[in-house]
Amino acid sequence: MDLRKQAANLLTACRIFGSLGLLALPVFSPGFWALYLFCGLTDMADGPIARRTGSASTFGARLDTAADAVFLAAALGKLLPALAVPGWLWAWLALIAAVKIGNLLWGYRHGKGFLTAHTALNRLTGLVLFLLPLTLPWVELRYSAVPVCLLATLAALQEGRGIRTQP
Repeated sequence: MDLRKQAANLLTACRIFGSLGLLALPVFSPGFWALYLFCGLTDMADGPIARRTGSASTFGARLDTAADAVFLAAALGKLLPALAVPGWLWAWLALIAAVKIGNLLWGYRHGKGFLTAHTALNRLTGLVLFLLPLTLPWVELRYSAVPVCLLATLAALQEGRGIRTQP
């Protein structure tokens, strides 16, 4: 087995284990932030490494999507209970989740499988969502969440359009 060809998938797997490690650490602790940053950096690095080594694959893309979901769930599972989240934000998050789930189900129902799109807007949303917790000491959540939710809404709608118009 060529380790160089597996580097991207190994990084992605590290993100899954790192994400699970977040659950064991006290939120806002130095260890939590170190692991949070590690997970974010592996997310940014695995795709370029896969392309550079010629090891990009359908499996790798699916593993990356799964790792993203685990990271998001773990981070939100730790952060949200520690924050005062206004009701309007919960409603907006539910709407975004409903659109994303609707996109997945539509793709599956129409024989395209469970698709997600790695569009530029989705990547930008992921980046600002990743950065949002880092801004909490300086910017109240009710202000910092608005641009993130706007981007996430637009990305979800764009993703749905892409899935529906894909042959």
